[in-house]
Amino acid sequence: MAKTKVMLMQGNTAVVEGAIAAGVKFYGGYPITPSTEIAEGMAKRLPMVGGKFMQTEDEIAGLGTVIGASLGGLKAMTATSGPGFSLKQEMIGLACNAEVPCVIVDVQRVGPSTGQPTSPSQGDVMQTKWGTHGDHWVIVVSPSSVPECFTLTQRAVALAEKYRVPVIMLMDEIVGHMRERIELPVSYDDIPKVERKRPTCPPEEFLAYAADESKVPAMADFGSGYRWHVSGLVHDETGFPKGAGSATRESQDRLRGKIMAHRDDIIQVERYKLDDAEFAIIAFGGAARTAYDAIDMARARGLRVGMMRPITIWPFARHEVSDLAKSVKGILVHELNCGQYVISVKAAVEGRCPVHLYAKYDNESATPEDMLAEIERAMKEDGLL
Repeated sequence: MAKTKVMLMQGNTAVVEGAIAAGVKFYGGYPITPSTEIAEGMAKRLPMVGGKFMQTEDEIAGLGTVIGASLGGLKAMTATSGPGFSLKQEMIGLACNAEVPCVIVDVQRVGPSTGQPTSPSQGDVMQTKWGTHGDHWVIVVSPSSVPECFTLTQRAVALAEKYRVPVIMLMDEIVGHMRERIELPVSYDDIPKVERKRPTCPPEEFLAYAADESKVPAMADFGSGYRWHVSGLVHDETGFPKGAGSATRESQDRLRGKIMAHRDDIIQVERYKLDDAEFAIIAFGGAARTAYDAIDMARARGLRVGMMRPITIWPFARHEVSDLAKSVKGILVHELNCGQYVISVKAAVEGRCPVHLYAKYDNESATPEDMLAEIERAMKEDGLL
């Protein structure tokens, strides 16, 4: 019997299948364009695998139910778009501080406010990192194809469980709504699944936030006999609030440290035709799809152009971008906004080479011809043409 099946599938639907394959058993959320197909798909698929779907009264409650389900021991996720993602920020802060694993899919659309619900944008890049108040640490990943929606959703769930952190799947309308060929396993039973660290001590010895050298505490399910306190306040390893300045420093150091100490496991980038490149594009998500064709067109004209595609958006791939700047003579950042990711790119490049921005924010994605023209313009400015 065949072990795989070939399908024509939408990006949002591939997210649903990736979540099911990863072992997600709870979805709570509120429908919003252009992510609604994820809610619809999860409502259909979860009962088939013994999971639960809950449509809530608003986006805040949606993430609240996800946090509760995760505390109860389930792999849990939600999905939204820009306006709903804005509403979720308070709950994201709680999940960060209480270290509750969960996945939040943000299928971006034009903003601000209601904006253009059915048009592509990448305007939520900075909101994913800085949307909620205070210093907080999340992981953000961004797929650029339908097959990657399937695999990267699994990875998002795995990272959330492994590091006890909210993981944001930053998509855009292009990736969410396009349809591509995808090859899926007939059965998901053999797909490896990452589980959160569980306590090994007796319940009476359990400290909810005591961590070993990994900096990630073991997590007990509510109702399992291990009692612990969940709070958005700064707390010590017991989970109860502690007002001392040293507690705040220790908490922040560990929350940041558990991400940065494992950056090599968390950060992923794709390198496309960079071996001999003298000029590089940095693009992600739907914007990167245009770059592949534009690079091939540039190569046909004898221009040595390549691309670095961040798959992990945050934490930022600073070392990788810094190394790229040492090997090329110019960089073009392409994003579907007025210029957000380029800020971090310039900081990492530190003047080693010129950094150009191709910002597109007119409700449409760029064409390969558009991008080729921008490449040639930038290369002329840098004296490479």
